Amino acid sequence: MLSPNDKKLGNLDPFYRPSVAKPKTSAEIISEARNALRTVRTQRPFTPQEDQRKLFGPASSRTPENRPPSSFSLHASSFESSDSRPISGTRLSPLELKPKAPASPTTKEDPCLAFPKPPVDPAKIRRVSSARARLFRVASQVAFLPDRTLPSAERKKTIESKERIMTGDSMVKINGIYLTESNAIGHLKSHPLQLTYGGGFREIKEQEAASLPSHLRSGGDQGERRLRAASCPNSSDLSSLETKAVSKANSQEKDIDSEVDDIFWNTRIVPILHELEKEENTEMVCTACTQLHHALEEGNMLGSKFKRRSILLKTLYKLVDVGSDSLSLKLAKIILALKVSRKNLLNVCKLIFKISRNEKNDSLIQNDGILESLLEVLRSEDLQTNTEAFLYCVGTIKFISGNPRFLNEMISKGAVEILMNLIKQINENTKKCSTCLPNSGHLLVQMTATLRNLVDSPLARSKLLSISALPQLCVVMGQHTDDKDVCTNIARIFSKLTSYHDCCVALASYSRCYALFLNLINKYQKKQDLVVRIVFILGNLTAKNNQAREQFSKEKGSIPTLLSLFHTFSELDLHSRKQVAEGEEQPEAQTPQAQVEDVLIKLTRVLANLAIHPGIGQALAANPHVVGLLLSTLEYKSIDDCEELVINTTATINNLSYYQVKNSIIQDKKLHIAELLLKLLMSNNMDGILEAVRVLGNLSQDHDICDFIVQKNVHKFLIALLDAKHQDICFSACGVLLNLTVDKDKRVILKEGGGIKKLVGCLRDFGPTDWQLACLVCKTLWNFSENITNASSCFGDEDTNTLLVLLSSFLDEELALDGSSDQELKNYHKLHWETEFKPVAQQLLNRIQSHHTFLEPLPIPSF
Repeated sequence: MLSPNDKKLGNLDPFYRPSVAKPKTSAEIISEARNALRTVRTQRPFTPQEDQRKLFGPASSRTPENRPPSSFSLHASSFESSDSRPISGTRLSPLELKPKAPASPTTKEDPCLAFPKPPVDPAKIRRVSSARARLFRVASQVAFLPDRTLPSAERKKTIESKERIMTGDSMVKINGIYLTESNAIGHLKSHPLQLTYGGGFREIKEQEAASLPSHLRSGGDQGERRLRAASCPNSSDLSSLETKAVSKANSQEKDIDSEVDDIFWNTRIVPILHELEKEENTEMVCTACTQLHHALEEGNMLGSKFKRRSILLKTLYKLVDVGSDSLSLKLAKIILALKVSRKNLLNVCKLIFKISRNEKNDSLIQNDGILESLLEVLRSEDLQTNTEAFLYCVGTIKFISGNPRFLNEMISKGAVEILMNLIKQINENTKKCSTCLPNSGHLLVQMTATLRNLVDSPLARSKLLSISALPQLCVVMGQHTDDKDVCTNIARIFSKLTSYHDCCVALASYSRCYALFLNLINKYQKKQDLVVRIVFILGNLTAKNNQAREQFSKEKGSIPTLLSLFHTFSELDLHSRKQVAEGEEQPEAQTPQAQVEDVLIKLTRVLANLAIHPGIGQALAANPHVVGLLLSTLEYKSIDDCEELVINTTATINNLSYYQVKNSIIQDKKLHIAELLLKLLMSNNMDGILEAVRVLGNLSQDHDICDFIVQKNVHKFLIALLDAKHQDICFSACGVLLNLTVDKDKRVILKEGGGIKKLVGCLRDFGPTDWQLACLVCKTLWNFSENITNASSCFGDEDTNTLLVLLSSFLDEELALDGSSDQELKNYHKLHWETEFKPVAQQLLNRIQSHHTFLEPLPIPSF
C-alpha cells in the first residue's frame, strides 16, 4: 500500500500478497515460508513399538475372548495324517529319544520298506539320483500307430535313451530303456519287437532275434514278408492297437517310476532316517533334516504326489516334540514343502508363528529361508479353505517385517503383491456375498499391519502405486468400518504414504476417500489413535492440492465434522488441564493430554490448509464457530504449554485474516486478536514471534490496528526485530512497518530506535539473496520519503550515501544476479528482481538523486 502520489509505481503490493500457485521447486523454498497463505507442517503421529509380539497388541479393540490366541500348546499329537489315514487323537508323551525310522519288514511282501545295504560305489548312487530327475518317459518313446495323413518322416519314431540306471543288479537295455533282468524278461515276453512305420523296418539285434518265434526267425524273404505283415495291422484294428499301446506305455512308465523311486528312497532317504533314529544331539538332527530336505528336492519327492509322503510326514511330526526352535523350523520347512493341507497346514503355521514370537529367533528364520515357504503358502493355497492357517502365517510375516533386515527380502520376493492380492480376494468375496469370510477381519489386521511396516521402503511404495493398491485399501476401510483395528492399521499406512507427494496425489485422486474419512471421524470421534491419523492424512491431502481442498469441502458435513471433533477434544483438553490444576489423578482410560493436543494440532493444520482456497477461506473467516474455537485455543493455551498447537492456531488465523470480506469474524474481532498476539510477541519463542508478526502484517492494513501497534509501542519491538539477522523475521517486521508508513502521521516512528539505519542494513545484508525483502525495504523507504525536500535531512548523510551506492549496484543486472550456480535458483532471483525490486528501487534511486547534492564520488561497494 503506497500513498496516492506514488500510484505511478503500479502493482507494488504489500508483503501480504498471496503467491501464485506453482509446482514446488528448490527456489520456492526461499519464499514458501513467507507467503500470506501458508500450509502448516506437523509430524506424523507416533506409533510406539509393542513390547511383545502378539496377533493383537494392547491397543486392540478386540477382547481376549473374541480373538484368536497368540499363545498355545503344540505337540506331535496336534497333527493328523489327513493326506493318508487318520492317526490316533490320543496325545502322546514327549519322546525321550529321537523317533525311529520305519522298521525293516518281517515279510517278503513289502520289499520297498526294507533297508538294503547301500551300493559300494558312491558314483552309482549319484547316477541313480540324477536318473530320477530325468526319468525316461516311455510314452514318448513307444512307436505308436501312424497317422496316415502325415508324411512318413513325421510318423517315424525311434528314440533311444542316453542315460543308464546303475544298480547292484545286472541291467538290460530294452527299447532304449534300461531295466533289471527280472523286469526285462517280462518286457520281452509282451514286447517281442519294436516296430516302426513309414515304410521302414529296423534290423533285429541278435539278442532280440533269439526271442523271435521260429516262423519269423527263418525263411529268408518269406520270413521278412511275414515280419512285414506282422508289423502292419489292418486299418480296422488301428483304434484298438493305439489304445493298447498307450495303456502299455503308461503301465511301463509307472513301473519304471516305481523302481527308480524305490532305489532313491532306499539309497538316499532311508540312511538319513537312520540318522534321525539314532542321533541324540539336536544340532546333528538339524543337520540331518537339512540333508533330508536337499535329498527330497533332488529326488523330486517334494509336493503332494510322493507315495511315501505319509510315512515321512508322521516321522517329521513326531520330531516336533523335541521342542527345539531351530529343529522345528527345519521340520516346518520340509512339511510345507510336502504340501500339507487343512489342519496340518494350520498346525505347521502355528508352529512357525510360535517360534517367531521370540525376536531372538529372527536370525534362525532368516538363515533357514522360511520366509519364502510362508509366502508360497499365501501364494498357492486357497484362502477360503485355509483362512486360519493364513492368519498365523501372515502373523509371522508381520513380526519379522518389523525387523529392517527382512524388508528388502520380503519386497523382492513379492510380499506386497501377495498381500494385496489376498486383500483383493477378501474385498471381492465381501462384495459378492455381503458377508465376510470367517476370521477375515483378524486376517486383515495382520496383513495391514505387515503392509504398515513394508511401506517404509521406497520400493514397496512404488509397488503399491503400480498396482493401484490405495483404492483397494479404501475399499477395505469401507467394508470394515466396524473393525477399528483394521481401520487404524490402514490409517497408519496412509499416514506414512501421504507424507510422499506421489502417494498423496494418488490417494487424493480417489474421490471416495473423503467421505470415507469423514464417516470414520464421526464413528470414532473419541478414539484418539484413529482420528488423529485420519486428520493427519487430510492435512497431507490438502497441503498442496487445491482440488483436494475443494473436493473435501464439498462433502456433506465436512466442516461441521471437523468443528465437532475440534470441540470434543478442546473440552477434553480443558477438563484435563482442570484436573491437573486441582491435583486430581487422571483415570487410566482417559486420553492423555499430549494425545488430545496432538489431535488439535492436526485439526488446526487442516483448517489452515483449507483456508488457502479462496472460496473456503472466506467462508471459514466468516464462520463464528471456526474463529471462536481458534481464539479460545489462544486464550487458554500458552506457547510454553504446547508450542506447536499455539503456532498452528496462529498460522490458521493468519490465513483467515488475509481475506478482507465484510462479514469476516476475524475483522470484527481484530483488536481482541491483536491483544492475544501480544502474549506471543513477549515470549522467547522466535517461531511464535514470527507467526504473531505475520498476523499483524495482515491486520495492520486496518487503521485501528495501526493505532493499537503504536499505542502499545509494538512498533519499537518491530524495529528491534530488524537486527535479528533472520530473513523471514526481518521480512515480516518490515511488512508491518510498511503498512504503518501509509499513514503520514506514523512515518516518524522510523526515526525511533534507528529504524532507517536498520532498514538500510537489511537491504545491504539480504538484498543480493532476497529481492523480495529488498523490495519491501524500498517500499517502506519510499513511503517514508514521500514529502522529501532533502535526502540528507530525510535519511541522514551516511544512510543516504549508502542507499545511493547500494541501489546503483543492485540495479546493475550483471552485478546483482551474478552469484548463483543453480540455474533454477538464478531464474527465480531474476524474476523477483525484475518484477518486484527493480521498479521500486529505480524510483527510489531517482528520488534520492534528485534531492541530494553530491559532494564527493561514491565508493563502489564490494559484496
